[in-house]
Amino acid sequence: MTLVFNSETFRDDFSFFNSPAAVRRFPFPFDKDAYRYAVNIEPHTPGPVGSVFEFPIDVDEHYVAETLDRALVLAEDSLRSQSLPHMDLAGWDLLELLFTNMAADYPEHFTLERSGDQWHWSNRPLGVEDTFTFGDTASLPSTTTALPGPIGHALGPMEYATRQSQGDFCLLDQRHDDLWMDAGIVTTQADWSLDFDLGMSFHEWHGPVPLAHELGVFDRALKYLLNLQQGRPVRRLNWTMTINPRLDTSPENYPKWGVDRTTVTPDNLGEKVHLRVELQSFFRLPRSNGIVFPIRCYLISLRDLVTVPGWGQRLHRVLISLPPELIDYKGLSRFREQTIAWLSQYDEQATSQTVQ
Repeated sequence: MTLVFNSETFRDDFSFFNSPAAVRRFPFPFDKDAYRYAVNIEPHTPGPVGSVFEFPIDVDEHYVAETLDRALVLAEDSLRSQSLPHMDLAGWDLLELLFTNMAADYPEHFTLERSGDQWHWSNRPLGVEDTFTFGDTASLPSTTTALPGPIGHALGPMEYATRQSQGDFCLLDQRHDDLWMDAGIVTTQADWSLDFDLGMSFHEWHGPVPLAHELGVFDRALKYLLNLQQGRPVRRLNWTMTINPRLDTSPENYPKWGVDRTTVTPDNLGEKVHLRVELQSFFRLPRSNGIVFPIRCYLISLRDLVTVPGWGQRLHRVLISLPPELIDYKGLSRFREQTIAWLSQYDEQATSQTVQ
């Protein structure tokens, strides 16, 4: 499968766009007309051909643009990529997971040649040709690498691999019957900070989430993940909404994007308001026994979303059903009522619905 990569941006002029194929494969997260928190974990098994679930690691038309945007974020703030010293082995586990799957599932774009610990990696979309010794961090390319930059420091295995991947990645260390966020690269997040959460336990980094703690959602999720088996990854979908197709909605950069919420009008809403869906997966790592938690972000404008039959009506009803705590937590307060009004034209029963 040969991909055609978009020339697009996720900042400034916001030239991001979804092709018709990308709209069709968008991971719409709602299977009913109301939304409440749930563990909603399922096996990360291969899905339909062409879907975001077809392969363990999804690569799509936004690949090149997303890696370029990641390089811009890291150039501005190197703390978006951090790894505590004991997580180096987990970083090599993650590199192996990414490179082996990308080469196997997208051979037109990526090649991995292995002779014992001597590895040669070819990434044709980014123009990368590198040889290194697996497990030897000193053998990884230095700042002269062909990766998008500038890069002002030597790269460890986690950062080297994830600069060539879409989505965010958190490396979780398992100890004392808990999971600890001890490494990660986070440049496409929905208003949370790796620098703040680094070193926190599972319940600590989920602390701000409303309602779910009282429902026992995170107790059940932690128990499940502590028993995650190697070779049996799992996944779930999460969602929020974003104004403009901006990947980096971090708290560090809130002054840049927070004001966007005040710019929504009935005339521009279809283009500016985006449904933001995260494909969250979990893989047990073979050597470190850690867990990698990839968080892949997908964006779709409401104008594109409503071209798929039933999606506009479903989202309209979901937004009406949200409890106040979730409205505030997801940052929807300023534009939710306008969005409900705009989506009402796609809901057959909208004339009987009112915004609470």
